[in-house]
Amino acid sequence: MAAIKRISNAVWNGTGLEGSGTLSTTSGVLKDTPYSFAARFQSEDGKAGTNPEELIAAAHAGCFSMALSFQLTGAGFPPTQLATKATVEMEKGDAGFKVSGIKLSVEGTVPSISEEKFLELAGVAKANCPISQALSAVPISLEAKLV
Repeated sequence: MAAIKRISNAVWNGTGLEGSGTLSTTSGVLKDTPYSFAARFQSEDGKAGTNPEELIAAAHAGCFSMALSFQLTGAGFPPTQLATKATVEMEKGDAGFKVSGIKLSVEGTVPSISEEKFLELAGVAKANCPISQALSAVPISLEAKLV
């Protein structure tokens, strides 16, 4: 199988503090989506546009959910629903901003599975989803519960 490639484009205009840009993806999910310093560091509600950390969180939540679904199904426990929230934390240090941690929180509706087995398979999914592996330089925590 050939390598899979996914492409996104960013265009930035102006200075870091006062400039702004747009993000677009081949799929069209993002098409000239705005982002800026304000969107990244001042607008918690997201109305000013997106930001790289929000996109990392979305990618991680999606990848982890899919990986956990594969783990559960492979173990004979096909899930009804997995709801994952990924929280990317960023802190300012002496050298500037850095992503300091990611918290994955998943609630699963999975018939006939024990909590122990669910936690085990969630841990396997966290360790093996491609986005977790790509972000392995950052501490990643996991909270998982059955609903």
